[in-house]
Amino acid sequence: MLKINNLTITTHKGRILLKDFSFVLNDRDKIALIGEEGNGKSTILKVLAGVDVSDYVSYTGNILADGKIAYLPQTIPQEDLDRNTVEYISSEMDYSHLYSLLNRFHVDDSLFDDRIIRTLSGGEKVRLSILKLLYEDPDIILMDEPTNDLDLPTLLWLEDFINELKKPLIFVSHDEVLLEACANGILHLEQLKRKTESVITYSGNGYRDYVERRTALIDRTNMIARKEKAQYNKQLEKWRQIYQKVDHKQKTASRQDPHGAALLKKKMHSVISQSKQLEVKKENLTKKYEPEEAINIFYPDVRMDPHKVILDLYIAELKNENRILSRNIDLQVYGQDKICIIGNNGCGKSTLMKEIYSLLKDRQDIRLGYIPQNYSEVIDLSLTPVQYLWNGEDAHRRSMIQSYLGALKFTAEEMEHQISDLSEGQKCKILIIKTILDECDVLLLDEPTRNLSALSNPVFRSILKDFNGCIIAVSHDRKFIDEVAETVYEMNENGLRELQESIVKEA
Repeated sequence: MLKINNLTITTHKGRILLKDFSFVLNDRDKIALIGEEGNGKSTILKVLAGVDVSDYVSYTGNILADGKIAYLPQTIPQEDLDRNTVEYISSEMDYSHLYSLLNRFHVDDSLFDDRIIRTLSGGEKVRLSILKLLYEDPDIILMDEPTNDLDLPTLLWLEDFINELKKPLIFVSHDEVLLEACANGILHLEQLKRKTESVITYSGNGYRDYVERRTALIDRTNMIARKEKAQYNKQLEKWRQIYQKVDHKQKTASRQDPHGAALLKKKMHSVISQSKQLEVKKENLTKKYEPEEAINIFYPDVRMDPHKVILDLYIAELKNENRILSRNIDLQVYGQDKICIIGNNGCGKSTLMKEIYSLLKDRQDIRLGYIPQNYSEVIDLSLTPVQYLWNGEDAHRRSMIQSYLGALKFTAEEMEHQISDLSEGQKCKILIIKTILDECDVLLLDEPTRNLSALSNPVFRSILKDFNGCIIAVSHDRKFIDEVAETVYEMNENGLRELQESIVKEA
């Protein structure tokens, strides 16, 4: 059991990430902590785990753990990457305990053949980190974005792992399918009113049920707000008409009729009193609720010829340094194709995307937008979002940049922060804005949804689904594959193989 009493977390810049939060994590709870990028979800997990975060936040309140807490960070620390896998698990390995875990959670023991962690795929690193966490036999588990960099088989393995887990768990994830399959409770962290107000909501239901109930509540609230505003506007207009009528009579009243003037004065006093009542009513109107995850942007109307050849590619051997990743890669892509490439970790998908980028980036007959996995490949992190997106000359573009950043819930302060200070999800949103501003008609996207929140992703998928240009993507996001991709290829050591949609859904 984990008890949290009146926990408040505040950044050194004065922003409140969490306010007076109390919660009890019970046995077999599997609680998903959700919320938009940069809201402080990772910080909350670190505070609960006892990780030192004093360099950027302070907190008050009590955290009482009935047992040992284990924390799975988003990535393995840099100082551990050159260790071998056995050393990483334990300096004094109990192999009987290790192999019981391998068998229980269906992990290949080849992971421990004197392998250096840096050489492992993303999925192997996640399995190794989870094994290290379980080897320590914790009572409470905290996991931060365990789905990052996972291929489809490892995602399915992770779902089984969470569902079979008998210990209480709080986890952060952007993967909607995982959330739907595993969470039996939701903690939703929101930063409202331009990130000046922190709100956290608990639901003892699954993710899909929570989203449906929340959507219905938002729709109902906004319908009430619209009705109340319409009624208020009618009353206000009626008051204005009465005011203008009484005011006109006062101005034209004869000085020879003091009794009539007195009546008009009394009437005006009553009208002014009504105006004060209307002001009070205005303050008490139901406020329209605009979800934090709302993405009020769209791509311009692209006119791409569906028969235009975007890519006609053949690679006999795809290599990463001296290692051959895949052979006989054959891919043709046309003007309005939306393709997605899937495959196991380490098969060379990102390497292939970089090859495609090198072929397309200098083409003058297309406008290419590129979102790589590693955003620093294309973003100068020392710049601010406005500096990166603006050419320094076009004032209209600068205005549009600020408008788009505002639509994606960047505060004025964040617009002028160095990009290096922003969350990974915010960096991704900056690149999305760039593809819109540049009016791109070809999008090259390497895991585009991996850092966006579970609530933002449906909106982004809808935008991409309506995009009339060409999309070449790598993704393991099952919702993205089903809703955006029209053709799916599986990549392995023998090249690319087109899959049927039903195979992807069953995967």
